[in-house]
Amino acid sequence: MSAATTRSRTPDRLCVEAVDLARAAAEEAAHPGVVGEHTAAVAEGDRVVTHFFECKDPGYRGWRWAVTVTRASRAKNVTLDETVLLPGEDALLAPEWVPWSERLRPGDMGPGDLLPTDAEDLRLEAGWSGEDAPPPNSVVSAEMAELVEAEDADVTDRAVVPVRGSITSVAEELGMRRARVLSRYGLHSAADRWDESFGAKTPMAQAAPASCVSCGFLVAIGGSLGQAFGICANEFGPADGRLVSLSYGCGGHSEAAVMPKPPRPAPPVLDSMASDEFHLRPSPDSGSVLVTDPLAPDLGHS
Repeated sequence: MSAATTRSRTPDRLCVEAVDLARAAAEEAAHPGVVGEHTAAVAEGDRVVTHFFECKDPGYRGWRWAVTVTRASRAKNVTLDETVLLPGEDALLAPEWVPWSERLRPGDMGPGDLLPTDAEDLRLEAGWSGEDAPPPNSVVSAEMAELVEAEDADVTDRAVVPVRGSITSVAEELGMRRARVLSRYGLHSAADRWDESFGAKTPMAQAAPASCVSCGFLVAIGGSLGQAFGICANEFGPADGRLVSLSYGCGGHSEAAVMPKPPRPAPPVLDSMASDEFHLRPSPDSGSVLVTDPLAPDLGHS
């Protein structure tokens, strides 16, 4: 067994007694008045001791000033090693750092913000067939790229629509001019997200008289997502201008309440050509008396 392993960790007496040296070092590093009482002295090694002082800074509740002192072998002068502020067991700590890509939430971006996309983003894939090199007749091949550049040489505004039937228009229609397009995973994740907000399982859709697939306010979209989604164009609906599932619905359905025409009351019927008989009490001869309408004309009855 080596001599190093047999040494005890008994604190060095001179280093333990250097409390004033440690306090002066802590006060020099800290703001005035934030170094509190001496709390402990811990042996870190042979002739190495760390002194702990309370931290009275309100922003560092539960932290401690740690000042490490040491001395050389057979030397009587204690020297300063380092001064740091360390958290205690009940220290107030900042939350664990989370990468920005995991902190970002929908709606966090503002004007002028840039959101870089990871090169290995699972939501995207190459804009062509997925091969490392596009085929020679592809619109992104070197030969076709030269033709596209020559055709677009005089175009300065990207908002200008290419001539229909040209190489540029075909490439844009197929989505081949973009470096990356949505992958199958990206499509599914987007569809699940949209269906959660405006889908068949929402309370609004559960109470709707019919689904959006039969609504006249639904605007159809292209692509594979058009088989399950559309855009609502009802300005009074809860999803106006939003992408909605075809199984979504609301009370603003175009055929929800076709108001019928109010019924017209029948014209009044006036019969003034005869008298109305009302048997009120018995007559002497027939057991009843006949009361006639005094306003009715006389028709010759005696």
